[in-house]
Amino acid sequence: MSRKESYEATAEQLIAPILQENGFELVDMEYVKEGSSWYLRAYIDKEGGITIDDCELVSRAFSDVLDREDPIEEAYILEVSSPGLLRPLKKDRDFERKMGERIELRTYRMEDGKKEFEGVLKAFDKTTVTVECEDGERVFERAGLALVRPYVEF
Repeated sequence: MSRKESYEATAEQLIAPILQENGFELVDMEYVKEGSSWYLRAYIDKEGGITIDDCELVSRAFSDVLDREDPIEEAYILEVSSPGLLRPLKKDRDFERKMGERIELRTYRMEDGKKEFEGVLKAFDKTTVTVECEDGERVFERAGLALVRPYVEF
């Protein structure tokens, strides 16, 4: 496991009790370098959506735990936020929530001359995602998907 993955896994364990106590869900945790700064980002959600006050509550509690446990060697900036309307579907529970709804997908490689698809989510498992597209049902390998997110028409 890389240092990045180790930090993310440790951070997930440390934030879990805070989220559980407040009825929130961890959507994603990432430890990334942007420019010369490292960022630890926690994306949280709850039924009905996350407010700024929710993010502040979690950020303060999580910051206290991180200061006490000190699991990350480098200096970093902590961010706690909502994943937003176009939150990517990553975990099984994300796919479960969107079952029967319209989603958009982007593949790493061209399939039938394109990389972007949209349709209704019909099924998924650990290795595949099945979508009813305009041209019929398609089964995508999860490992070949660069992005899966809800379809939003503006």
